[in-house]
Amino acid sequence: MRAVKIAVAAMSVLIVVGVVVVVVTLINRLSGPAGVPALTAAAVMDEPAGTSIAGIAAVGDRLAVQLHGGGPDRVVFVDPRTATVAGRISLTK
Repeated sequence: MRAVKIAVAAMSVLIVVGVVVVVVTLINRLSGPAGVPALTAAAVMDEPAGTSIAGIAAVGDRLAVQLHGGGPDRVVFVDPRTATVAGRISLTK
């Protein structure tokens, strides 16, 4: 009987520790990573009508946005911190 009481006490401690770990993890994830500003502005890319986004990929500290339509296919690099266009690569026909 003594072994059962010890096992119950140990499992109770593990449950309490597990709940504390889950709560601390949720608080850390909801507060966001330190030092990384959130994007609060939308990036405005002056693209012609008929342009659509074919894909987006992270390239270093920039986002590469692949665009189709509205002219030749192109890749626009956006700085997510400032929401500005940092560069362009255009494929001419």
